Amino acid sequence: QGPLVESGGGSVQAGGSLTLSCAASEFTSSRNCMGWLRQAPGKEREDVASIYIGGSETYYAGSVRGRFTITQDNAKHSVYLRMEGLKPEDTGMYYCAAGTRWYWLGCDAYKDWGQGTQVTVSA
Repeated sequence: QGPLVESGGGSVQAGGSLTLSCAASEFTSSRNCMGWLRQAPGKEREDVASIYIGGSETYYAGSVRGRFTITQDNAKHSVYLRMEGLKPEDTGMYYCAAGTRWYWLGCDAYKDWGQGTQVTVSA
């Protein structure tokens, strides 16, 4: 997959929207899925959304379902996370990762990680 580079984080008020982007140098057969995970201070890392590369399967955590949308652009080797109706509890560092296992709870066995992009939602 090569290095993963995230962008698009920032600070917004509750109810606002952001789109995160994750660019890979290429999509390889050894990484068949990609996900967005977030880490908030004092909380466990949460798998927010993931997508099967080259397919239509997606997974969303219950906390974001209906508000977040994950999409891919194979030509650009990129994955995006559109976040709408943001809440203060969505605050955290968001990481893009490439995995090797797709199952009923989305992507797993992450092998490659981006550096993270901060999302801060104020009340």
